[in-house]
Amino acid sequence: MLKVLQNLLDLQSVDTRLHIVRARLAALPKKTAEVDGRVAAAKAELDKSKAAQLATVKDRKKYELDVEQWKDRVRKYKDQTSQVKTNEAYKALQHEVQNAEDEIAKAEDRLLEQMVAGEEYDRRIKAAEKSLKEVEEIARGERAEIEKEKAAAEKELAEGNTERARATAEIPEDMMDHYDRIMKKHDNVALAEVRDEKCSACGMRIRPHVFQEMRRSTSHEMFHCETCTRILYYLEPAASAAAAGPVGDPSGSTPSHSEN
Repeated sequence: MLKVLQNLLDLQSVDTRLHIVRARLAALPKKTAEVDGRVAAAKAELDKSKAAQLATVKDRKKYELDVEQWKDRVRKYKDQTSQVKTNEAYKALQHEVQNAEDEIAKAEDRLLEQMVAGEEYDRRIKAAEKSLKEVEEIARGERAEIEKEKAAAEKELAEGNTERARATAEIPEDMMDHYDRIMKKHDNVALAEVRDEKCSACGMRIRPHVFQEMRRSTSHEMFHCETCTRILYYLEPAASAAAAGPVGDPSGSTPSHSEN
């Protein structure tokens, strides 16, 4: 195998690992947002119950005031009954008393409803507070794990970038430009192994004379897949697994035509 081809294989192995690490890092903000979302939802539920309880307290005070106002009217009307001179006036005051007492009953019913509702919201608040505490505790653990994952990924990224710098130092600049162009075109995979005389990525069959030339140890040509343009490499079956290492077929590269 050409030395530059082996160098490109080494580089692709590094780039494959870097691609995975970057994907892990890119996914972390979403994980954090999901954790924050659960905490926010629990807080919103607590705030909702507290707001409902506050509204109930305000309504209860209003109905308590209504009851007292109507009771004052009843006392006022009853006091006036001893002062009226006619039967009609007495009946009118009695009617007003009855109306006021009916309003007292209605206000007291509404007051009772608000008191019952207040007790229910008290229970909801306690449950929501307990739930929020549990969610926050879980969230703290999850955030700590996310930070650990981030630190580990950033360390891997730094090490990978250092390793990549060493790998690229062995490759001519024009070949690096060529490699980078293919990488961008094919989802970060520029090289494809030839297996069973086919591109392992796209399945394009390699022309017999090209395949034979690839197998010659004295060949100095670099070959590309005629379909996907990836750089092709071939490893004899006995050496394939060991020599290819983690690259193997990282993305399923594709064969190409030979290129001098």
